[in-house]
Amino acid sequence: MRPARTIVATQLALIIGVALASGAAAQESQPKRVSTVAAPSGIHKIKHVFVIMQENRSFDSYFGTFPGADGIPKGICLHDPRNGGCRRPFADHFDSNRNYPHSEFPFKADVNGGKMNGFVAEAEKKLCKPGRPCHPRVMGYHVRTDIRNYWAYAKNFVLQDHMFESAGSWSLPAHLYEVSAWSARCSRGGGAMSCTSSNFPQERSASRPVPFAWTDLTWLLHRHHVSWSFYLDHGAVSRRNPGGVSVTWNPLPGFTDVHKDRQLGNIRPLRMFWKQAKAGRLPKVSWFSPDFRDSEHGPALVSTGQAYVTRIINAIMRSPAWRSSAIFLAWDDWGGFYDHVPPPHVDRLGYGIRVPAMVISPYAKGGFIDHQRLSYDAYLKFIEDDFMAGARLNPRTDGRRDRRPDVRESAAKLGNLAKDFNFSQTPRRRFILDPCPLSTLKPRPGPRCIDHINLHVSTWGDT
Repeated sequence: MRPARTIVATQLALIIGVALASGAAAQESQPKRVSTVAAPSGIHKIKHVFVIMQENRSFDSYFGTFPGADGIPKGICLHDPRNGGCRRPFADHFDSNRNYPHSEFPFKADVNGGKMNGFVAEAEKKLCKPGRPCHPRVMGYHVRTDIRNYWAYAKNFVLQDHMFESAGSWSLPAHLYEVSAWSARCSRGGGAMSCTSSNFPQERSASRPVPFAWTDLTWLLHRHHVSWSFYLDHGAVSRRNPGGVSVTWNPLPGFTDVHKDRQLGNIRPLRMFWKQAKAGRLPKVSWFSPDFRDSEHGPALVSTGQAYVTRIINAIMRSPAWRSSAIFLAWDDWGGFYDHVPPPHVDRLGYGIRVPAMVISPYAKGGFIDHQRLSYDAYLKFIEDDFMAGARLNPRTDGRRDRRPDVRESAAKLGNLAKDFNFSQTPRRRFILDPCPLSTLKPRPGPRCIDHINLHVSTWGDT
């Protein structure tokens, strides 16, 4: 016979066992809770934004004959005061084009109060010498067989036929708007409140290395912990690297806030992009700026610039980032080439003349022509909406005062790039292209479309 103490212990164990079994059964009868994180939706499916900015082409000069686009009107012929008569648009198959007048005053002359008929006269006035034949080819345009890859991107993704340069002027204001939604001139170094709107901002120089005191987008990116890089094709120009990216096309080192935030290390040579793309370590926001040879800025070759752009896009498509990417491709100003659409007025500095632009993404609508009114401000707006909950470069809210007259991203006339996407569609596959396709360009592009012509960079004038 067992002791009473043992019997009690045994009964207690049975009671505890029954209780545990009942509890387990009750838990099994309840639905299991699985910890889940909501999948991103809408614009937030885009986790990588890439802005590729090329140089000096009007929309009509590249896509004036693209089916369905707002292209070159029939019967157009611009007055030719030097040679008499008028000049009509024509297919220009030359791979190298001249650098035609394209700053604030040529802009006003070309637009001519909205008539869009001053292109020939202005080019002759600025380029022709007395007593010599002179026929500026500003009315020339390229066709599909000249620029097959650009047309292929436009056909398969989104072509924007009302993208206007943010400023009615040359490259420096355009690139300042690209990263800051403003172009200004500052009277005091480091003083944002001394800056006022200008289409003739001061260039970076040895004596004035940081002339841009107002706020650029990297200020917001840094505050919201959004990674970014500004990639320079063959690095920055210098005495040791004369073929690098021009200071005009590389504005971020000139902003005081980039220095304050210690973000200069995010301005990187393009070779870093190739490594990061392959390793799957690309930042959330990337800008690309070409060197002169790859820029398409006359007299640089069209074929070489197209090959450079295609290689970048191919690298993005081959990277893990492709399935969550948006690539925005545009040209910084019209380069003096003819365009027939009068620029809308948004404020004293803009908009400028229409330029080519595309959206390439696995979520981009296929074969879609976007007729919205756009400018480079739309790129900042998209980035702000995607990564920063709609924050804006606004002195009242961004924590850094400056005198910008308006918040360009919030302009009533500005379209919304989100309309170029279908975020419900199955992500589109990679669209890899040969960087150097067969073309009707003259002379025929060399192997791999990498040229070695003397570009006479020092004689280009305004860029």
